[in-house]
Amino acid sequence: MNILITGGTGFIGLPLTQSLMREHNVIVWCRRPERVAAGATAVTSLDDIGDTTIDAVINLAGEGIADSRWSASRKAAIRDSRLGTTAALGAWLATRPQPPSVFISGSAIGFYGLESGDAPVTEADGGDDSFSSVLCRDWEQTAREACPAGTRLCLLRTGIVLGDGGALAKMRLPFSLGLGGPVGSGAQWMPWIHLDDIVSLIQFLLDDERASGPINATAPKPVSNREFAAALGRVLKRPAFLPMPAFAVKALFGQMGDELLLRGRKVLPATATALGFNFAFETLEAALQDVLRR
Repeated sequence: MNILITGGTGFIGLPLTQSLMREHNVIVWCRRPERVAAGATAVTSLDDIGDTTIDAVINLAGEGIADSRWSASRKAAIRDSRLGTTAALGAWLATRPQPPSVFISGSAIGFYGLESGDAPVTEADGGDDSFSSVLCRDWEQTAREACPAGTRLCLLRTGIVLGDGGALAKMRLPFSLGLGGPVGSGAQWMPWIHLDDIVSLIQFLLDDERASGPINATAPKPVSNREFAAALGRVLKRPAFLPMPAFAVKALFGQMGDELLLRGRKVLPATATALGFNFAFETLEAALQDVLRR
């Protein structure tokens, strides 16, 4: 199978590329070819693909949403990196004589918005008018418009991915120094997934023709922020009781901190579970132990 990936040099995309190359030919559309996994084909322009038939597309490109405060220009860059790349893919796919059999496009659990509470959230639930929710809704709509007729579309709503890097890398230093703890009330939910599991889930979606539409990429046992802090402290064998007050989060990070750090819904992987996907890491502590051991 010839698989085209955007975001193939990123936190998820790089290990995904390395895994897919065991059985498939992988083409990575990127700006930095030197960062592409050895053995994959790097292209800086879709025109460089030529007449090669593309059997599957995995669209993961996008600026890091939690890398800095959300100024107006930062919000525009976050939106453009997602919607612009997806629209460009759609325009290119429309010129191809043979459409791919499957198009997997990134999204996030931010789709579900900021509502608080402990009610379970599945792919059937909607969002609100927050920046992260509107961003994901517009990104998914752009993917629907980009997807050729007859191509199966999967919209991957990703939670907090635990691996060597990403969100956990930002948390590790303060927790290792005994300075970690809950953020705000600590009651907000933190739907998470091990990096190995999201790579496996994407491969599962490539192969399972039953899979389509929104799919939550989260482990089946989400935890509260307070539970996450306690588990990380236990794994690192450090105290984890120093809270970061909500006012400090808002002062330091603004709207980004309010939406991404102080809010969170209890998102469950209803579709993946119904399809029979097996998570290698169902509990947070086992996932943290595995990642930190590596």
